[in-house]
Amino acid sequence: MGLLDGLLGNAAEVDLQELAEELRPIMGIQEELKLAYKVIRDLFIFTNKRLILIDKQGLTGKKVTYHSIPYKSITHFEVETTGHFDLDAELKIWISGQSDPLIKELKRGTDVVGIQKTIATFAL
Repeated sequence: MGLLDGLLGNAAEVDLQELAEELRPIMGIQEELKLAYKVIRDLFIFTNKRLILIDKQGLTGKKVTYHSIPYKSITHFEVETTGHFDLDAELKIWISGQSDPLIKELKRGTDVVGIQKTIATFAL
């Protein structure tokens, strides 16, 4: 992922094997990583049980917020693929109790079909 993509808010897919060790302390019993995407230092991770949003804050990134969203809390979702002039795909997830969706920009080449299938598999 290039710096420009990160600054523009685009997400790039992350290798799950590299991430597994870092997330081991927060993973539940029988919870498995399915997909993960990174925007600069922040991550959004799909497991078989929940969506985990990791927000690394400050200059050093030592302060970290972990936001877990159980799939049962997702009321609906939308995936917009790239077009001829629009280079980015977009993921929108509506969470129970919130009026505004969670929005993530995904760079060209991101497996938007895989993301949609993952959410559909676990949330529906």
